[in-house]
Amino acid sequence: MSRMLVLTEAELRRVVRLDLSAVACVEEAFLALATKAVAMPPILRLDIPDYRGEVDVKTAYVPGLDGFAIKVSPGFFDNPKLGLASLNGLMILFSARTGLVEALLLDNGYLTDVRTAAAGAVAARHLARPDAAVATIFGAGMQARLQLEALALVRPIREARIWARDQHKANEAASELSRKLRIPVTALPDPQAAVRGADVIVTTTPAEQPILVAGWLEPGQHITAMGSDSEHKNEIDPAVFARVTYVADRLSQTRRLGELASAIRTGAATADQSFAELGEVIAGKRAGRTRADEITLADLTGTGVQDTAIANLAASRARGTGAGHSIDTKAEAGDAA
Repeated sequence: MSRMLVLTEAELRRVVRLDLSAVACVEEAFLALATKAVAMPPILRLDIPDYRGEVDVKTAYVPGLDGFAIKVSPGFFDNPKLGLASLNGLMILFSARTGLVEALLLDNGYLTDVRTAAAGAVAARHLARPDAAVATIFGAGMQARLQLEALALVRPIREARIWARDQHKANEAASELSRKLRIPVTALPDPQAAVRGADVIVTTTPAEQPILVAGWLEPGQHITAMGSDSEHKNEIDPAVFARVTYVADRLSQTRRLGELASAIRTGAATADQSFAELGEVIAGKRAGRTRADEITLADLTGTGVQDTAIANLAASRARGTGAGHSIDTKAEAGDAA
């Protein structure tokens, strides 16, 4: 009998949390990109401009994992005007051996939120100074909150600043994070002031023009850029490429839609320039930070290996705890595809 496990967002929240095990799961996915014969096609993207909508489809096969995931991730950015979340989506987990559907993860984007935040933690673990204690987050949405929580798992964060275009939202995020993390978190109206003295800067916005200026950067800082996951987005001043050690999540992808793509368009970098990938840094194949005064930049555009890794983790934990609902999906042998 062929059975498929169906898990709702509420059930997935109970079995997968943003913790060190989630960080380790995503770290292993990045490592696999550098050390295994991973199959990861380019992102399939659908734009729906009439409604400020975009849909990304990501997938990857990772040798050693029992299943591979296909993730469908819509983002409709006028939804808050309708009282709806901007992001949602789902993941489908297939058997890597038979291709049969093993799990339907109706996460509404929750697993993407977790794996994205965990990726930020992985970048900071391998690129930020070990003593990094002051964090600045650009943005005040869900990912901004999760990035600070994830960062606090891997670095001794004792103070944080939030900057966002909407000061009210920045105030709310700062208050919530201060209570949750039990550290002082301040909402600052001036982005340059927010950057001054920070050890780690994380950008989590859908900005289409740079919000982090090269001249603001100070020796020893680490930047994780999360927001530029499509061709028209750009959070980081391309002039930073003259000052930073740059690391991509997937170089072929960041050349097309990450901060590197913006740098290439403006001439601050070239299309054939060689840069390290985060997996290579984790594997020790390429250098990351080599000096305390070095400025590092991780360009994280989101990869299918992260989705496959977190989907496998979710399904494994659900089976172990009896979570979800199992349904019979058996088809007769020879049925038409």
